Amino acid sequence: MLGEARARILVWYLLLMSLSSLVSVLVVRQILLVRLEERIEQTLTQEIEEFRQLRNGRDPATGQPFRDDVEAIFDVFLSRNIPEDSEYLLAIVDGQFYKASSLALPLGIRPDDRLVQHWSQLTQAEHGQVNTANGLVLYRADPVLLRYQFDAPAPAVGGVFVVAHFTAREQAGVTEAVLTVAQVSVVVLLIASWLAWFAAGRVLAPLRLLSQTARSISDSNLTERIPLKGSTGDIAELTLTFNDMMDRLEATFNSQRQLLNDVGHELRTPITIIRGHLELMGTTSQEQNDTLDIVLDELDRISRFIDELMLLAKAERPDFLFPETLDLTVFTEELFAKITALADRRWRLGALGAGVFVGDRQRLTEAMVNLAQNATQHTEATDTITLGSSQRQGQVHLWISDSGEGIHPADQGRIFERFVRGQSRYASSDGSGLGLAIVRAIAQAHGGQVTLLSQPGQGAMFTLVLPLVPSRSTNDESHSDS
Repeated sequence: MLGEARARILVWYLLLMSLSSLVSVLVVRQILLVRLEERIEQTLTQEIEEFRQLRNGRDPATGQPFRDDVEAIFDVFLSRNIPEDSEYLLAIVDGQFYKASSLALPLGIRPDDRLVQHWSQLTQAEHGQVNTANGLVLYRADPVLLRYQFDAPAPAVGGVFVVAHFTAREQAGVTEAVLTVAQVSVVVLLIASWLAWFAAGRVLAPLRLLSQTARSISDSNLTERIPLKGSTGDIAELTLTFNDMMDRLEATFNSQRQLLNDVGHELRTPITIIRGHLELMGTTSQEQNDTLDIVLDELDRISRFIDELMLLAKAERPDFLFPETLDLTVFTEELFAKITALADRRWRLGALGAGVFVGDRQRLTEAMVNLAQNATQHTEATDTITLGSSQRQGQVHLWISDSGEGIHPADQGRIFERFVRGQSRYASSDGSGLGLAIVRAIAQAHGGQVTLLSQPGQGAMFTLVLPLVPSRSTNDESHSDS
């Protein structure tokens, strides 16, 4: 189960949430302790300030200034001030414990304790914190100087006023609050984890559906698709990518099935002819030679058919083209010299383009010869077949036009597909139906296209439209890219 994406997401979520909750609790605890210490320090400071103001005031019993009557100052202050919980006010006179705000002092600040003895010897104000048996205590001590002894060489210390605050109770409250926060965080984490498990399941549902769909796909069932929910986001993009991939796979499988069917159909006829003539081959030399000629002719047709299939397969490879710089005028004249030997027609050289372009001489020659051969199959001896070329708008145009029967509109959109032969009033040729498919493959390999203009009874014109430099510029570059 831990191997599932849903479980891994939840584990990481729990780890991150637990770590953040732990850090949050520790930070909250530290903040509360700091604020507690600041509040206690403010209270201690306030008590010291009030004590100093009283020293500079008057005795309410006599209406006269306190002067150096330290005991009277302590008596009035302790009688008028009620300390907070865990806070204690101590008065030390002439180095001896005099009075406190509470009769029951905790351990650590009782008259005989070491800390009180330390306070009794102070000559300067002091504040700090000390760990005692009852916990941490924060204190401020303020010595009372005798300012009216004129015969003394320096002011003497008549007493010490101490404000002490034990933090154990407040710290216990902070700890309780932090524990409460921790408990709430645990409960929230459990609820959030359940919600995260549920949410992760909803988010990852398309992935599970993807897995189920992938398992249900076979070579006999390529129609399964994932329903698209939403138009944006990673899941939607993954769904679209998967469905597009399945569309391509289905098209490829269908194309392969169609190819196998077409190949089987195309090969069945010559194989049947070969088998029939071999089975009926006569015993005389003439009969055997006639049968042998027929068999060899059919084998040649099978060989041409296989060569054409191999050529179409190579058209998808990066090393299909071997481009070179060609002179358009010279190349057109070379083509015309080659195609005029294909059949007895009225051959005519039309416009001659000027300039140079980059292309594979052998492949382009093969494409144009196929177009010329196709023209001879749909014309008579009295028809005219024209070859021409031009260069305009950064493109090279090479065309073959004829004055034959033309191509039916229903066939014009499909004659470039494999094994498709257009309707013709002339006798069927022994072609494989791959010639125009090869022409289109060669044009596309150069980054161009082949176009057709035709009307029934008015001839046809096939044009190779090529860029000046093919998309596959050099054989070496194609290999390096691949």
